[in-house]
Amino acid sequence: MLRINDEVAIDEDELQFEFARSSGPGGQNVNKVETKVRLNFDVRGSRSLTTDQCARIKERLANRITKNGVLHVSSQRHRSREANRQATIERFIQLVADALTEEEPRVGTKVPKSQRQRRLESKRRRSHKKALRAPPDEDY
Repeated sequence: MLRINDEVAIDEDELQFEFARSSGPGGQNVNKVETKVRLNFDVRGSRSLTTDQCARIKERLANRITKNGVLHVSSQRHRSREANRQATIERFIQLVADALTEEEPRVGTKVPKSQRQRRLESKRRRSHKKALRAPPDEDY
C-alpha cells in the first residue's frame, strides 16, 4: 500500500509499470537495457479513491491524464531500472497528494481608508492636469 496522505492509500496492484530504453546517462548501457520507467494508474477504475477524489485528480492533473482516465508518470533520470521505479513512485505520490489537498478559500479584506483617499486624490490631480490642457472658454 502506498500512503498518499492520512485518508488515502493506494494499493500497489493498481499501478502498472512499462519499461523502455532511456535517453539519459549510462553510456553503452543505454543501448542494451530498458531503464526508463513509466507508471500508469487508472484513475477512473481505482478502488482506492472515492468519486470526489477521482474528480479532483482529473481536474488538477488533466495534462497528465489520457482520455481513458489513465495517469502517466515517468522517470529516466537514473541509470538503473529500480532507481527510476522508485523515483516514479515518489513522483506519483507527490502529484496525487498535491492534487488531493484542498485549498483554503481566499478571505477578502477591506481596503484601508488611507489607500482610498490616496486613490481619490490621485484621480483629482490627474483630472485637474487634463482640465488644464483644454482650450480656453469663449468667455475670455
